[in-house]
Amino acid sequence: MSVPSQRGAETGRRIGVGLMYGLWKPRVLGSWKVPAQGPAILAVNHSHNIDGPMVMGVAPRPTHFLIKKEAFVGPLDPFLTRIGQLKVDRHSTDRAAITRALGVLEAGGVLGIFPEGSRGDGDFAALRAGLAYFAVRSGAPIVPVAVLGSSERRGRLIKGLPPLRARVDVVFGDPFEAGDGSGRRTRKALDEATERIQKQLTSHLENARRLTGR
Repeated sequence: MSVPSQRGAETGRRIGVGLMYGLWKPRVLGSWKVPAQGPAILAVNHSHNIDGPMVMGVAPRPTHFLIKKEAFVGPLDPFLTRIGQLKVDRHSTDRAAITRALGVLEAGGVLGIFPEGSRGDGDFAALRAGLAYFAVRSGAPIVPVAVLGSSERRGRLIKGLPPLRARVDVVFGDPFEAGDGSGRRTRKALDEATERIQKQLTSHLENARRLTGR
């Protein structure tokens, strides 16, 4: 099974930069914390549809996001595939998506994940085990990413989008290892890794809110 195109993801990043800076005012903090090379996982809180494109646009490296298959509709399907994004069925064990995601990391690329699974309060309160699995299996460090202000409702011109030219803060945190160093991938080991991840992500989100005043 082929690994998603790195060149395609770079194209997606350039499109994202143009769109995000054209429509809103991203303020990016800590992007230098993303490892300059080698595999990495961006764990992004998710409260709005623009969170993925925003991070894709402002991240310092091309990112392959795991995106729900429902988003791959009409012309978006070939477009998202062409820019290196990964279609995933959230309602089953999608082995094809898992293989492609691990392939991204094995090739030294950056995988983007919404560990809450779907849009919610964006507070990392409910994490799925997928993030722990990818981190423990690949050994890739996790970089927490907080997107703040994307769900602002006041002054919206278009339903479902933040007000045009509104400030959206994207705060990258310190990379960390999810595993305990043993390499174990048992259910117990993944549960423990998920707990460690949740603490780190929640702490980063609290720090990001303090830092930005959001």
